[in-house]
Amino acid sequence: MTETRRGTVLSGTGGVWRVRTAEGEIVEASLRGRLKKSDYGRREGGAIRRDTVDAAARAVKLAVGDAVQLERDARDESWAIAGIEPRRSRLARRAPGGGWGERVVAANVDQVVVVFAAAKPEPHPRMLDRFLVIAEANELAARIVINKVDLVGEAAAEARFADYARAGYPLHVTSVAERIGLDALRESLAGRSSVLTGPSGVGKSSLLNALFPGLDLRVGAISESVNKGRHTTVGAYAHPLPDGGFVIDTPGLREVGMWSVPSEHVDLLFPEFRPYVSHCRFADCSHVAEPDCAVRAAVERGEVSAARYESYRKLRDELEEASELW
Repeated sequence: MTETRRGTVLSGTGGVWRVRTAEGEIVEASLRGRLKKSDYGRREGGAIRRDTVDAAARAVKLAVGDAVQLERDARDESWAIAGIEPRRSRLARRAPGGGWGERVVAANVDQVVVVFAAAKPEPHPRMLDRFLVIAEANELAARIVINKVDLVGEAAAEARFADYARAGYPLHVTSVAERIGLDALRESLAGRSSVLTGPSGVGKSSLLNALFPGLDLRVGAISESVNKGRHTTVGAYAHPLPDGGFVIDTPGLREVGMWSVPSEHVDLLFPEFRPYVSHCRFADCSHVAEPDCAVRAAVERGEVSAARYESYRKLRDELEEASELW
């Protein structure tokens, strides 16, 4: 009799997938051949017509975070992934190699958690803006963690990132050394599937070890767990949390999510712009040079951050240039 279980994909490389069963056991499993030939990935919601995509592109692309059905072979006790459950959300990137369509980096994601340091390394707000736009483009909630606040003080860190709190993003200031802000951050992660990202050197592994000692991550492990295969595939790894939920490591997130955003829609990916966009004179206002632009007027009145507006303009220009190449 075939044994069946449900599980969550933690990682995959070389056709072997690590899956955590509903009972908490971690097993290695291969993907059933019939799933490789299916068009599950197409039914999920891509924008490309079926007649423009070959059979290989239509094949299922299993992702970290996918909920799957497992079957165990009674003869050799090997596990196989026999089914993939519908995804409730996803973090996607453009198909590698210049192709059309998308590749799913992580499935069933609840939120994106962007970790920066208050100092050492010096934070770059425009990089933070990129991470946040990526989350918005994938319709995922985002929260910001400013770690190492013991180096500058909580008040200084909160003041420097006040624009983001004003835009509506939850802001956590933390310090592993002084145990600042850990309880609130732990509570925000427990029971959820969170994509963790941010620049190297900001203390992501140390922070996770302080939050969840049972993980016992090596410092630096967050950047070392990436699988970079052919065609610059973005790898991911899901760490199960003792309080329920997962933290999914995707160090390549800066390359994720921007491809599918038309430049004329990037304004809607800045939450603080949204109350003003409909009040511009022109429906297709770029908020750059048009008269009676409500967004620029809000910037001039100090209701919208001038620094965030400048980031918007740079990202819009970047997307316009990229769309010509695509």
